[in-house]
Amino acid sequence: MEIAVFSAKPYDRQFLDAANAQQGHRLRYLDDPLDEDTVGLAAGYRGICIFVNDKANARILETLARGGTQLIALRCTGFNNVDLKAAARLGIKVVRVVDYSPNSVAEHAVALLMAINRKVHRAYNRTRDFNFALDGLMGFDLCGKTVAVIGTGKIGRAFTRIMVGFGCEVIGYDAYPTPEFEALGGRYATDGAIGMNADIVSLHCPLTPQTYHIINADTLARAKRGALLINTSRGGLVDTEAVIGALRSGQLGGLAIDVYEQEADVFFRDLSGTIVDDDVLQRLMTFPNVIVTGHQAFMTREAVSTICETTLRSITEFETGQPLSNEISVDA
Repeated sequence: MEIAVFSAKPYDRQFLDAANAQQGHRLRYLDDPLDEDTVGLAAGYRGICIFVNDKANARILETLARGGTQLIALRCTGFNNVDLKAAARLGIKVVRVVDYSPNSVAEHAVALLMAINRKVHRAYNRTRDFNFALDGLMGFDLCGKTVAVIGTGKIGRAFTRIMVGFGCEVIGYDAYPTPEFEALGGRYATDGAIGMNADIVSLHCPLTPQTYHIINADTLARAKRGALLINTSRGGLVDTEAVIGALRSGQLGGLAIDVYEQEADVFFRDLSGTIVDDDVLQRLMTFPNVIVTGHQAFMTREAVSTICETTLRSITEFETGQPLSNEISVDA
């Protein structure tokens, strides 16, 4: 089956080619993201493969359908960039990678937490200039601290397991509580407990209309003063302007993010030789207690291999008329 692969980076090509040795699809790699300007490149392809910041709104889906596209394969877990109702109306099937390596994202969240708490980023820059002074590098022991996990699915539980190992008290919030989270040693928070008690808040929930800006001026005002916020999930969970205000006042003690609300125009590309026209991001990056990574939490050999294998297996299921194991229904 011929597939147009959008937003194809060198590592995508390497791992997709390796996985495709077992599947035998014809992959056309496109450097460009899928959007209104590039959707024409998909004409004639029965299936396309897209990533987290590719756009698949109703207008783009209509163009895809006219061009003969019947399948969209997301090589990621999140699907907030696809208009599922429009896809269903147009008869376009949508599949995703339901499970790849929750450990990869959870471990990156821990890496960000450790770095922002122990000021590793600042120490690294200092020692590169042979400045070994310790002033301003004070952190705190994780052992005995309270960690709030927002979203207790597979990634949230993997993060919980690590935090429990550090000796933290873990409290959680999820619209769909699971006994697996409690079996790890976590407990679900009562009303107000996260704001009053959490020294660290880590986000592991999907972006939905209900979770959009779950971190906002109101929740930040009710947070424990000096708490750290970690986000390796989706940028839209956080109201960045509100976070900047909380950082400026000291209400928020530090921020470490791998995702950003307006990342589609910035992430996954080298902008080091340009002036980035994003005032919010520019202001965010001026804070010494902020760390930003470019949506790399998923990027381990194990995770990317599984992502590519699962994506191509879903395409094979579609081509051969099998039930789609990883189909996203409009009810999702």
